[in-house]
Amino acid sequence: MDDLIKILVIDDDDSGREALSKLLRSVGYEVTSAATGEIALDLIDQEQYQVIVSDLFLPDKSGLDILQNVQKVSPVTEVIVVTGHASAQTAVKAMKEGAFDYITKPIDFDELRIVVSKALEKQKLLSENIYLRRQLQGRFEFNNIIGSSPAMNLVFERMSRIVKTDSAVLVSGESGTGKELVAKALHYNGARKERPFVAVNCSAIPELLLESELFGHVRGAFTGAIKDKPGKFEAANHGTIFLDEIGTLPLHLQAKLLRVLQEHEVERVGSNKTVKLHVRVISATNTDLENMVKRGEFREDLYYRLNVIPLHLPPLRDRQQDIMSLTAFFLEKQCRLMGRAPCTISKQAIEALERYSWPGNVRELENMIERMIVLTDASVITLDDVPAQIVGEKIEVEAGCIKMPSNGVDLTATLSQIEFSFISQALESARGVKAKAAALLGINRTTLVEKIKRLKME
Repeated sequence: MDDLIKILVIDDDDSGREALSKLLRSVGYEVTSAATGEIALDLIDQEQYQVIVSDLFLPDKSGLDILQNVQKVSPVTEVIVVTGHASAQTAVKAMKEGAFDYITKPIDFDELRIVVSKALEKQKLLSENIYLRRQLQGRFEFNNIIGSSPAMNLVFERMSRIVKTDSAVLVSGESGTGKELVAKALHYNGARKERPFVAVNCSAIPELLLESELFGHVRGAFTGAIKDKPGKFEAANHGTIFLDEIGTLPLHLQAKLLRVLQEHEVERVGSNKTVKLHVRVISATNTDLENMVKRGEFREDLYYRLNVIPLHLPPLRDRQQDIMSLTAFFLEKQCRLMGRAPCTISKQAIEALERYSWPGNVRELENMIERMIVLTDASVITLDDVPAQIVGEKIEVEAGCIKMPSNGVDLTATLSQIEFSFISQALESARGVKAKAAALLGINRTTLVEKIKRLKME
């Protein structure tokens, strides 16, 4: 028996109190006793008890007084009241006000032992739940989203403004920029943090199943619907639903989603009954929804309903000064997960990571760090440990052509790097004058502006 389990016994009957204390100590509990309510309240202020066993009627206080005080001072403590047969009604009232249970006199010790055991089990589960929720909330605190670059500071400033609201948020950004992490941070730091967070990847669910997944169905609605099933919106009721890759939602489901958002109710597939909803909607996309609206691929009314508050996450190539802190974070995380001693990274290796364009963004960086740790036993990650496509072997120009490295090349990333580098140099030489920079590059100004937008260089 855990000797840290502390129980307080409150009873004005000396012989009964001592007998009860002795019996509980025989099981292995650490027991303190009090003969009056005042003494008990002083003890409760000084010490935290897992369980309190209190007589309902005391000379100076009632068991209800004790219960009310405990709920203020130590809400996780379970209170068991002891009463005579004639006062059972008062004991039931005590339970309605928060007592765990009551037992009647004369006390059956086996019954008391079972009730105390159940109270401790409930108290343990409650404590674990509080601990896990705090851990979860801590995991998604804003300061756990790594970044100190100007671009990320703008993200944090916007998040701090919208976290306490219920407004719909549309998170945009390339794949791997951390859109779901931001959605969870908004949820777990907001007013709905005690309620569910339900994530749905709209692109990962077959179109034929997506309607049922989102909105639920009733038995017999279609082949295979053998029982009623609530959808993700119902599962997220009073909490937050995160609709990832919202741009892949088919047009006919966009119409149904719009109705759900407008009416704040959902109708399961095959049913004509509605379920009222109170859900915050955070959606995310790595495509340009505004252009999809212009092309008729996404409903304009739904776009404005989802895009009440836009939040754009910059690609990693636009926040390269964050790479060092991100790398340190992922090194510590992966070493801890693998049970290894902490690793560091050399200056040459971090410089190579900072030069790379990271088309897969933060997710690619994390995966790369994990790969390097797995493939080396050293305590320091060096340039030799960094994959060749990240290091970027020097591209040699021979006989008027570019020579490909012997181990191959990431063509898309390499071309983007070359384009980015030449445009940056041209703009620097032209002191930011786009027409002059375009002339240096042999292209017209409009083409240069389009490339700057595509590469997100502004």
